[in-house]
Amino acid sequence: MSTQTLDRPALSAAPGAADVPSAAPPRAPLPVLDIRRVLLSFRREAIWVAIFGFFSNVLTLAPTIYMMQVFDRVMASGSQYTLAALSLITLFFFLVLGLAEWLRSRLLVRAGTRFDLVAQEPVFRASFDAALRNSEAGKGRALADLTQLRQFLTGNAVFAAIDTPWTFIYAGVLYLIHPSLGVTAAIFVVLMVTMALVGNRRATPLHKKAQESLGLSNNYLHGKLRNTDAVEAMGMLQALERRWLVIHDTHLADQRRAQEATHRLSALTKFVQHAQQSIVLAQGAVLAIFGYISPGAMIVCNSLMGGALRPTGLIVAAWSTFVETRGAYQRLNALLQAHPARSGRADVATLRGQISVRGLSATAPGRKLPILQDITLDFEPGEVVGIIGPSGAGKSTLARCLLGVWPDTQGQVLLDGTPIQDWSREAIGPLLGYLPQDIEVFDGSIAENIARLEPDAGDEVIKAAKRTGIHDLVLRLPGGYDTPMGVAGAALSGGQRQRVALARAIFGDPLVVVLDEPNANLDDAGEAALLQAVAELKARGATVFMIVHQPQMLRVADRLLVLENGRVARFGKLRFEAAAPKETPSS
Repeated sequence: MSTQTLDRPALSAAPGAADVPSAAPPRAPLPVLDIRRVLLSFRREAIWVAIFGFFSNVLTLAPTIYMMQVFDRVMASGSQYTLAALSLITLFFFLVLGLAEWLRSRLLVRAGTRFDLVAQEPVFRASFDAALRNSEAGKGRALADLTQLRQFLTGNAVFAAIDTPWTFIYAGVLYLIHPSLGVTAAIFVVLMVTMALVGNRRATPLHKKAQESLGLSNNYLHGKLRNTDAVEAMGMLQALERRWLVIHDTHLADQRRAQEATHRLSALTKFVQHAQQSIVLAQGAVLAIFGYISPGAMIVCNSLMGGALRPTGLIVAAWSTFVETRGAYQRLNALLQAHPARSGRADVATLRGQISVRGLSATAPGRKLPILQDITLDFEPGEVVGIIGPSGAGKSTLARCLLGVWPDTQGQVLLDGTPIQDWSREAIGPLLGYLPQDIEVFDGSIAENIARLEPDAGDEVIKAAKRTGIHDLVLRLPGGYDTPMGVAGAALSGGQRQRVALARAIFGDPLVVVLDEPNANLDDAGEAALLQAVAELKARGATVFMIVHQPQMLRVADRLLVLENGRVARFGKLRFEAAAPKETPSS
């Protein structure tokens, strides 16, 4: 029996420490999508909505003016022709009113859709970056926030905001009819605005707290539902339900307090609106009795007062929606500011797959000590590096750092001399292969999973499947390569799923491949296919990193890296010697 030992002259804990390059010059900041500027770009649409709003608000008075003319003109003259003419004119005004309302609603809906189309890709990418980096800015519901903002732009609150200037126009007309009516209108407008401001001050913290508790409740439940098998098998459902009910009941209490504050404001608003109708009608009646205005003008005054308060009433009614939308706007802006669009080098044609690590340290939130500490290493193109070490030594963290996907790092990982973060991920992604410790599959067919969701890759998919020994198994499935992974997941064993993920990792002949415990679920045939696939990768010049626990997997490795407590314990070439069975590599 033989075992692998390190070639002692090649040992080095931190080779090339003296060759650490100077820090790369800072890159120019990338353009950031500003939600406010995007909204301002819809000025033309807002102007047209205001124009249609002009016709809508003016023609809203048509029924009242019609009624006034009937009382003051038709009833006095008894002319049926006058009544017919007034009715036809009013009917025409109703048609124009309906057309204006339809046009501005349609314009806002289209503007909201265009806003979503402009913002959806930056928001999607920013939310992905936030999730990748465990950023605080990514904890919100980015896409839901975008939907909230889009729906707000097409709702009644926007109509109310655009129609707000008509409050002053109506109040001015009332003042021209009689100054006392204008003063009354101003008093009610100030009263409504005051109620809105006070209600906002009291309700906003309550709604914010309710939203936060709702997020905690949903995140807790969704996180636990991912492990339904373990929950069911070990009878943990009742305990899980108790814990969730505590969190959910807290949310219900927060939501109840927020809704009660909103309903109190709504009830008070309705009282004021109904009261103003009676007060203005009584005031108009007094003025009509003393001959200051006509009986028809009395009715018009009541309608004008309703028009003056209508936008304010709509704003008060939609205040909770406005508060939620403002929070969504702020979260989206914070997300996009923290995670701007990415760019980088894309000239990958000459890449060789040479990896260098310079002063690399990695940490995670809540840890006092770093996971990796000051690692400096060089890996040559076309070599296979075995990585071993005890649990918690930082092996999986190093794997993610080599790919440039660990968020909290210091130092550099260089791909052909360029920091890996400076490369365009879209450009180098096809040249990197990764098999994580926790296998994840995507919605779609087996072929789509192997092809990394790329279309029209049939030949490459079959080639990758054959290299991992999964081709014959896939052909035996009812749909072959078109079998949905959700269906195949139940038919495939853990080892077979791992081989599908391995085929995805080596799809497209990548230059750098990182395999984190690739044989964890494999049988002897699967291990043989894995070793053959690694040998083929090496023959094609790919740089391969394998995190393993079994000594037999190191037979294809050129060098061995031993990690202990986040540091390099040993690093050197492998050779095979006759040895006792007990002398196996130890982590």
